[in-house]
Amino acid sequence: MQRDEQNRLMDEMFSPISNQILPASIEERLELYRYRMELEDNNIKYKIIKEKFLNYRQFSFKLIQNKKDIIPAYALIYSTLPRKKTQGRIEFKDKNIHYLNRDEVRFVTLEYFNLICQTNYKNIKELIFNPPLIQKELSFREALACGNYSLTPIIIVEQIPHAKLSIELDAKTYEDVKEKLIVL
Repeated sequence: MQRDEQNRLMDEMFSPISNQILPASIEERLELYRYRMELEDNNIKYKIIKEKFLNYRQFSFKLIQNKKDIIPAYALIYSTLPRKKTQGRIEFKDKNIHYLNRDEVRFVTLEYFNLICQTNYKNIKELIFNPPLIQKELSFREALACGNYSLTPIIIVEQIPHAKLSIELDAKTYEDVKEKLIVL
Protein backbone atom coordinates (compact mmCIF):
# COMPACT_ATOMS: atom_id res chain seq x y z
CA MET A 1 0.00 0.00 0.00
CA GLN A 2 2.81 2.42 0.89
CA ARG A 3 4.60 1.58 -2.37
CA ASP A 4 1.42 2.31 -4.32
CA GLU A 5 1.10 5.71 -2.66
CA GLN A 6 4.74 6.46 -3.46
CA ASN A 7 4.34 5.04 -6.99
CA ARG A 8 7.30 2.71 -6.34
CA LEU A 9 7.93 -0.65 -7.97
CA MET A 10 8.29 -3.67 -5.69
CA ASP A 11 11.48 -4.58 -7.56
CA GLU A 12 12.93 -6.85 -4.91
CA MET A 13 10.16 -9.32 -5.75
CA PHE A 14 11.39 -9.70 -9.36
CA SER A 15 14.13 -12.10 -10.41
CA PRO A 16 15.01 -12.46 -14.08
CA ILE A 17 14.97 -15.88 -15.73
CA SER A 18 18.68 -15.37 -16.34
CA ASN A 19 19.52 -15.20 -12.61
CA GLN A 20 21.46 -12.04 -13.42
CA ILE A 21 22.09 -9.98 -10.29
CA LEU A 22 20.23 -6.73 -10.81
CA PRO A 23 20.94 -3.45 -9.01
CA ALA A 24 19.09 -3.09 -5.67
CA SER A 25 17.78 -6.66 -5.92
CA ILE A 26 17.51 -9.16 -3.09
CA GLU A 27 20.43 -11.06 -4.63
CA GLU A 28 22.63 -7.96 -4.63
CA ARG A 29 21.72 -7.25 -1.00
CA LEU A 30 22.52 -10.82 0.00
CA GLU A 31 25.96 -10.52 -1.62
CA LEU A 32 26.57 -7.23 0.20
CA TYR A 33 25.64 -8.71 3.59
CA ARG A 34 27.68 -11.87 3.00
CA TYR A 35 30.66 -9.62 2.33
CA ARG A 36 29.84 -7.60 5.44
CA MET A 37 29.87 -10.77 7.57
CA GLU A 38 33.23 -11.73 6.07
CA LEU A 39 34.64 -8.31 6.99
CA GLU A 40 33.28 -8.59 10.51
CA ASP A 41 34.79 -12.08 10.91
CA ASN A 42 38.17 -10.60 9.95
CA ASN A 43 37.76 -7.47 12.12
CA ILE A 44 37.93 -5.18 9.10
CA LYS A 45 36.20 -1.83 9.48
CA TYR A 46 33.55 -0.86 6.96
CA LYS A 47 30.66 1.51 6.45
CA ILE A 48 27.41 0.91 4.58
CA ILE A 49 26.16 3.97 2.75
CA LYS A 50 23.15 4.61 0.55
CA GLU A 51 23.24 6.11 -2.94
CA LYS A 52 20.58 7.18 -5.42
CA PHE A 53 20.67 5.82 -8.95
CA LEU A 54 18.50 5.18 -11.99
CA ASN A 55 17.26 1.61 -11.75
CA TYR A 56 15.84 -0.54 -14.55
CA ARG A 57 13.62 -3.58 -14.81
CA GLN A 58 12.62 -5.36 -18.02
CA PHE A 59 9.32 -7.21 -17.80
CA SER A 60 9.05 -8.55 -21.35
CA PHE A 61 10.71 -8.27 -24.73
CA LYS A 62 9.84 -9.68 -28.15
CA LEU A 63 11.21 -9.10 -31.66
CA ILE A 64 8.83 -10.09 -34.47
CA GLN A 65 9.54 -10.20 -38.20
CA ASN A 66 6.76 -9.99 -40.81
CA LYS A 67 4.04 -9.87 -38.11
CA LYS A 68 4.43 -13.54 -37.15
CA ASP A 69 8.01 -14.83 -36.92
CA ILE A 70 9.64 -14.38 -33.52
CA ILE A 71 13.36 -13.72 -33.80
CA PRO A 72 15.61 -14.67 -30.86
CA ALA A 73 16.94 -11.38 -29.51
CA TYR A 74 18.33 -9.80 -26.35
CA ALA A 75 17.61 -6.23 -25.24
CA LEU A 76 20.47 -4.66 -23.30
CA ILE A 77 19.90 -3.14 -19.87
CA TYR A 78 18.39 0.40 -19.97
CA SER A 79 16.67 -0.26 -23.32
CA THR A 80 13.29 1.48 -23.32
CA LEU A 81 10.55 2.36 -25.78
CA PRO A 82 8.19 5.30 -25.23
CA ARG A 83 5.02 3.30 -25.99
CA LYS A 84 6.26 -0.26 -25.29
CA LYS A 85 5.85 -1.09 -29.00
CA THR A 86 7.33 0.10 -32.26
CA GLN A 87 7.56 -1.03 -35.87
CA GLY A 88 10.00 -0.27 -38.63
CA ARG A 89 12.82 -1.40 -40.85
CA ILE A 90 16.54 -1.17 -40.52
CA GLU A 91 17.40 1.96 -42.42
CA PHE A 92 21.22 1.99 -42.44
CA LYS A 93 24.41 0.61 -40.90
CA ASP A 94 27.40 2.46 -39.49
CA LYS A 95 30.38 0.78 -37.79
CA ASN A 96 28.59 -2.53 -37.06
CA ILE A 97 25.53 -0.74 -35.66
CA HIS A 98 22.26 -1.10 -37.58
CA TYR A 99 19.66 1.65 -37.11
CA LEU A 100 15.89 1.15 -37.18
CA ASN A 101 14.00 4.01 -38.80
CA ARG A 102 11.99 4.60 -35.57
CA ASP A 103 12.48 5.26 -31.86
CA GLU A 104 16.30 5.31 -31.95
CA VAL A 105 16.44 1.49 -31.90
CA ARG A 106 19.85 0.00 -32.68
CA PHE A 107 20.77 -3.57 -33.58
CA VAL A 108 24.09 -5.35 -33.30
CA THR A 109 25.03 -8.92 -34.03
CA LEU A 110 25.96 -11.42 -31.37
CA GLU A 111 29.30 -11.78 -33.13
CA TYR A 112 30.01 -8.05 -32.65
CA PHE A 113 28.84 -8.20 -29.01
CA ASN A 114 31.21 -11.13 -28.40
CA LEU A 115 34.08 -9.26 -30.02
CA ILE A 116 33.65 -6.06 -28.00
CA CYS A 117 32.79 -7.76 -24.68
CA GLN A 118 35.35 -10.54 -25.10
CA THR A 119 32.69 -13.18 -24.57
CA ASN A 120 31.95 -16.37 -26.47
CA TYR A 121 28.16 -16.77 -26.65
CA LYS A 122 27.15 -19.35 -29.25
CA ASN A 123 23.58 -18.12 -29.66
CA ILE A 124 21.00 -15.68 -28.26
CA LYS A 125 19.39 -18.34 -26.06
CA GLU A 126 22.69 -18.78 -24.24
CA LEU A 127 22.95 -14.99 -23.81
CA ILE A 128 19.40 -14.81 -22.42
CA PHE A 129 19.89 -17.57 -19.87
CA ASN A 130 23.50 -16.75 -18.96
CA PRO A 131 23.94 -13.00 -19.49
CA PRO A 132 27.10 -11.08 -18.66
CA LEU A 133 27.41 -8.96 -15.56
CA ILE A 134 25.44 -5.71 -15.64
CA GLN A 135 28.72 -3.76 -15.72
CA LYS A 136 29.73 -5.55 -18.93
CA GLU A 137 26.40 -4.64 -20.55
CA LEU A 138 26.89 -1.02 -19.48
CA SER A 139 30.44 -1.03 -20.89
CA PHE A 140 29.12 -2.35 -24.21
CA ARG A 141 26.48 0.37 -24.25
CA GLU A 142 29.25 2.92 -23.67
CA ALA A 143 31.40 1.34 -26.43
CA LEU A 144 28.55 2.04 -28.87
CA ALA A 145 28.89 5.74 -27.93
CA CYS A 146 25.46 5.83 -26.36
CA GLY A 147 26.57 7.73 -23.25
CA ASN A 148 25.95 7.17 -19.57
CA TYR A 149 22.36 8.40 -19.61
CA SER A 150 21.20 6.65 -22.77
CA LEU A 151 17.91 4.75 -22.76
CA THR A 152 18.30 3.89 -26.44
CA PRO A 153 17.07 0.35 -27.17
CA ILE A 154 20.05 -1.80 -28.13
CA ILE A 155 19.05 -5.20 -29.43
CA ILE A 156 21.42 -8.10 -29.98
CA VAL A 157 20.53 -10.64 -32.68
CA GLU A 158 22.39 -13.50 -34.35
CA GLN A 159 21.79 -12.03 -37.81
CA ILE A 160 20.48 -8.62 -38.76
CA PRO A 161 16.88 -8.95 -40.05
CA HIS A 162 16.00 -7.17 -43.28
CA ALA A 163 12.19 -7.38 -43.16
CA LYS A 164 9.60 -5.23 -41.38
CA LEU A 165 10.07 -5.58 -37.61
CA SER A 166 7.80 -5.21 -34.61
CA ILE A 167 9.40 -4.68 -31.23
CA GLU A 168 7.55 -5.13 -27.95
CA LEU A 169 9.56 -3.97 -24.95
CA ASP A 170 7.97 -3.48 -21.55
CA ALA A 171 10.62 -1.96 -19.29
CA LYS A 172 10.72 0.65 -16.57
CA THR A 173 13.38 3.07 -15.37
CA TYR A 174 12.96 4.72 -11.98
CA GLU A 175 14.87 6.55 -9.28
CA ASP A 176 15.98 4.17 -6.55
CA VAL A 177 18.33 3.88 -3.58
CA LYS A 178 20.81 1.08 -2.99
CA GLU A 179 23.30 0.23 -0.30
CA LYS A 180 27.01 0.23 -0.93
CA LEU A 181 29.74 -1.13 1.33
CA ILE A 182 32.96 0.87 1.81
CA VAL A 183 35.98 -0.75 3.45
CA LEU A 184 37.65 1.78 5.76
